[in-house]
Amino acid sequence: MTDWIIGTITELGYLGIFLVMLAESLFPPIPSELIIPFAGYAAANGDLSLFGVLATATLGAVIGMLPWYFAGRIFGLTRVQWLADRFGRFMAMNSDEIDIAVAWFKRYGPIIVLFGRLVPLIRTLISIPAGLSRMPLPLFLLASTAGALIWNTFLTMAGFLLHEHYHVIEVVLDPLSYIVLGLVVLLYLFRVITWKPARAEREQP
Repeated sequence: MTDWIIGTITELGYLGIFLVMLAESLFPPIPSELIIPFAGYAAANGDLSLFGVLATATLGAVIGMLPWYFAGRIFGLTRVQWLADRFGRFMAMNSDEIDIAVAWFKRYGPIIVLFGRLVPLIRTLISIPAGLSRMPLPLFLLASTAGALIWNTFLTMAGFLLHEHYHVIEVVLDPLSYIVLGLVVLLYLFRVITWKPARAEREQP
């Protein structure tokens, strides 16, 4: 995957960064930890500009989040709650818990989205509850852009400063993706084991 990412950015430049970051937001297995440091390295070589790297990477990341946001918004909270009442053990949540989660998201949604963009795997999935809770699109875009810009700036500057040793970033950060994935799996299994039905079932939407 690393060779494909490097080849795409080398051949297409800013367009390559945009397309790879778009894919990273759509498909979580593609990690930005492999993409942006190399772009920072290319900027250090003078092949690209720092501003151009940050702008195209952030734009690709934000646009890639929109399909997940609209999927949550179109599918709707009522359908998710109905599914939770019938298949809640597999969803690891019941409809009452979904109500609580949505209430928290409506209250702290922008902060959750902003910081969620800094966590591997979560950065993609966080768009779904944002859509389900019907977070206003301008607010979602603002929080997403801020979070993506912070993360991209960190990775770009790391690649820029480390120059030809940019691959060290992958060695340091890549294990974090597996740690987060492992924690998500463990949390899911715990929720499946301890799941209880809601106090009352919702009607079919």
